[in-house]
Amino acid sequence: MAPARTWFHSAVVYQVYPRSFQDSDGDGVGDLRGIIDRLDHLATLGVDVLWLSPIYPSPQDDNGYDISDYQDVDPTFGTLADFDELVEQAHARDLRIVMDLVVNHTSDEHPWFVESRSSTDNPKRDWYWWRPPREGHSPGEPGAEPTNWHSFFSGSTWELDEASGEYYLHLFSRKQPDLNWENPEVRGAVHSMMRWWLDRGVDGFRMDVINMISKHLPLQDGEQIGDGPWGDGSPHYICGPRIHEFLQEMHREVFEGRGDRLLTVGEMPAVTVEDAVLFTDPARHEVDMVFQFEHVGLDHGAHKWDHRPLRLVDLKESLGRWQEGLAEAGWNSLYWNNHDQPRAVSRFGDDGEFRVESAKLLATVLHLHRGTPYVYQGEELGMTNVPFADASSFRDIESVNYFRDATGRGLLAEEVLDALRIGSRDNARSPMQWDASPHGGFTTGEPWAPVHPNHTEVNAEQALGDPDSVFHHYRRLVELRHTDPVVAEGDFTMLLPEDPVVYAFTRSLEGTTLLVVANFGGSVHTVEGLPEEWSSADLVLGSYPAGSEAPAADAGRLVLRPWEARVLRVTGRRP
Repeated sequence: MAPARTWFHSAVVYQVYPRSFQDSDGDGVGDLRGIIDRLDHLATLGVDVLWLSPIYPSPQDDNGYDISDYQDVDPTFGTLADFDELVEQAHARDLRIVMDLVVNHTSDEHPWFVESRSSTDNPKRDWYWWRPPREGHSPGEPGAEPTNWHSFFSGSTWELDEASGEYYLHLFSRKQPDLNWENPEVRGAVHSMMRWWLDRGVDGFRMDVINMISKHLPLQDGEQIGDGPWGDGSPHYICGPRIHEFLQEMHREVFEGRGDRLLTVGEMPAVTVEDAVLFTDPARHEVDMVFQFEHVGLDHGAHKWDHRPLRLVDLKESLGRWQEGLAEAGWNSLYWNNHDQPRAVSRFGDDGEFRVESAKLLATVLHLHRGTPYVYQGEELGMTNVPFADASSFRDIESVNYFRDATGRGLLAEEVLDALRIGSRDNARSPMQWDASPHGGFTTGEPWAPVHPNHTEVNAEQALGDPDSVFHHYRRLVELRHTDPVVAEGDFTMLLPEDPVVYAFTRSLEGTTLLVVANFGGSVHTVEGLPEEWSSADLVLGSYPAGSEAPAADAGRLVLRPWEARVLRVTGRRP
């Protein structure tokens, strides 16, 4: 039996990366008042939820995902009073506010960690993962790290504290020490902080790498990676033994009794369909949905920076399996873009001749799946990857570290740059393109990161004035999800799974069926193998302008133009 209907089944979430959305004071960095000034853009788009990437005080080692105070706003972004006004103004437009919750780790400048490292007998020492050097080694010696785990941001996951001679664990940057969730005091402090934000009017949380908070004990070496010194520690911290216990406790202590207005989303790298069913089954009281990374890893070779062309059959197999796996219990989150992913139209579409058409196609395919769609700022404009000139153009710590380490191993700088241009997170973090003015209307000052030079053609002002723009196609998709129950609640059936060019599926509910068919290619393509009734079905929405001449179709065949997607309806019949 399918999950009972809830409000987020027909909702669409919009993610804002505050540094890059809108600067209100000319310092070159986006801020809360800038977001307030642009809320009408989101209202026009029709989305239901605004998800904010971190706005907390932070040294900005990882652009705000290294938090030094969970209960304040970084002065770069404004004040708590500005935040309260944002909540008020958003709610006035029927927009819920979801905060980023980053509690696998803190900043090394958080007072908790400052206390923890102050002495080995400090009461907060056990709030983090401290370990002595490996047996038989002295502090700082090669191989003295407690385990051989490799950090997501290069090098070891262990950093030596010279004062105590012990190491602390950091799965990410050395300035992001991992919290020890085995300690009930840590969990209690996190729960208290979450309640504080909910009491302030927040409507939920997106939980950063939340499936890493439970570690397997004792901490042990991972399988060696290649010929180097590092090992893969992920089996020891991905979906650890107490993860469900911790999330169920969080639900009891933080969310229970607050009604069904909230949204909880768990970002969970390496999560499986089977895991996701457990995490998102409403009867288990953990999270409403998870972010999984399987489909955005399909163009990776041996590692993230080893790019290979996406095979459409692989994408269909992956997304289709997630649709099937969560059909009876739990719920899908749907996304192409976020602050950690390069721009989808450059990655999976054609950001040249068919930028508009392929951006609309990607949106159509995604939003017609079963689940809650997420729109990342600029996606609704068809924003593209950035033409980075050289290594100095990158800001993201992951990209900067990779360039240093890869060139240090002897890789050619230009080859490393080519990989970064394709896959760097900085592609998603260039400033929002509001108009054709200098710096795209993002700031009157010098922007913290370069504005894409194509902002003179690709911008919100242009898009709002063009009824056939990518923006208005997104707006129509959002409206369709709001108004047609088959989009939110219908079942899902993949068609033509082995076709290397066409992505086709149906959504059916109570006698109504929608067919979604999309040509992932730059030439005219004939789709065969469909029931004859589809050649005469009603067009609900298409990626080409309404009224433009479509190729003729014979019974059982549809002819699609380059990067064309169509949504067709048959009422009262199923294919």
